[in-house]
Parts: sequence; structure tokens; C-alpha cells
Amino acid sequence: MGRVVCDAVSTFDRLVAWDEAVLLQLSRWQHPRATRVLRAVTHLGDWHSLTLVGLVLILSEQVETHRLGWLLGLSAGGVAAAAQVIKRLSRRPRPSAGFAGVAGVAGFTALVANPDAFSFPSGHTAAMVALAVAWAGEGNGLGALMACLAATVAFSRLYLGAHYPLDVMAGSALGLVTGALARWVAT
Repeated sequence: MGRVVCDAVSTFDRLVAWDEAVLLQLSRWQHPRATRVLRAVTHLGDWHSLTLVGLVLILSEQVETHRLGWLLGLSAGGVAAAAQVIKRLSRRPRPSAGFAGVAGVAGFTALVANPDAFSFPSGHTAAMVALAVAWAGEGNGLGALMACLAATVAFSRLYLGAHYPLDVMAGSALGLVTGALARWVAT
């Protein structure tokens, strides 16, 4: 029994080490132009942007547009609530705090302000993936467009140092489930 626990801890430690190494490698590729673009893109997944878009869509008199607004609200609202619960349970610090004082990791800084102290899962990624799934199949191509935007927002969260790769992967998985639930509820 002790060996199984030791192997699990060892596997977890290797996974966290991989997660940190990937983020540090990515931070070496930063470029001022890319940083400006990705700072703008990352805000597409925050609650301010999604709330504004959702309200505009819901207030529309067109039935199809109105439905898109409700799907946005269900998917983004549901995933935000779930992500915040998981963040509070996992309590994983953001990379800017997680690397503080780690030997051999000098000068790591996030290139964007963190909305809260916890990193796991990525709420921005979760929201955009949930929205892409919720809008998939609506017959207007918005699902595919949102999937591309979701991938770009996910990458921006890594590039800007706001999240580790596992945070973004977990946010994507959470978004897939929540977006599918939103579509199911809206049918």
C-alpha cells in the first residue's frame, strides 16, 4: 500500500514538474507585439466581455439571436460558478506566486493582471470552450468561430503567464461538459 501511494505522489510530482517546465519554456518565446495582441484577446474570456455580449444578444428581438444570448448566459454562467468552486477547493497558486522563491526560476512574471489568486482551472478558457460548445450546431458557424477564439484565449492564458498548461486543460474539459449541459437545458 505504501508503494502505491509513493508511486502516485511521484507521478503527481512529475506531472507538476512538466506543467511548470512547459510554462517556463513558453515564457522564453514572448515578443512585445504578440504580448499586445494576446493581452487584448485574453479579455474575450472574462466576465465583463461575456456579460456585455450576452445582454446585447438577449435584448435582441430576433429569436435566433435571443437564443444565442441565453445559451451564452447558461454556458458562461454555469462554467464560471463551477470553476470558482473548483478554484476554492484546489487553491493552486497562480504561476506568478507559485514560482516565487523557486530555485533556478528567476524573473518569472505574469504579463497580465490575475483576476484572483487561484489558478486551477482556467476560467477564461472554460468560459470560451463552454460557449463554443453551446453555440455549436446553431447553424450559423458561430460554434466554429468560438472554438478558434477559445483556442486562442487558452493559448493567451499560457503565454501571458496567468495559468499553467494543466489549468488550461482542466478549463477546457470543464467547458466541454458545461457547454454540453447548456445545450441540453436549452433544448
